[in-house]
Amino acid sequence: MPKLEKRVFKGVERGQPFKIEVDGENIVAYEGETIGAALLAAGLRTLRYANKLEQPRGLYCGIGLCQECRMTINGIPNTQACQTLATPGCRIETQKRFKKRES
Repeated sequence: MPKLEKRVFKGVERGQPFKIEVDGENIVAYEGETIGAALLAAGLRTLRYANKLEQPRGLYCGIGLCQECRMTINGIPNTQACQTLATPGCRIETQKRFKKRES
């Protein structure tokens, strides 16, 4: 369940707000914001679960190097939330296990 808004508003210019769906619930994102940033701002910290021990994983490096923020985004598994821009109506799912992409 999302927590309180964590965004900084003072001195920041944002694009238009819109909703994205995360595990069946709507959260607010802004134009130009990554999915990872929108999730953090909404208080969502667990983006996937590790394969072996199923431990929660979240945004770690934020620049696409660590692969910890892999989620299923618009039906495509293993997509990095920190490198993917939020778009109106996109659907995101917490990834439970590593999934092979279909060709």
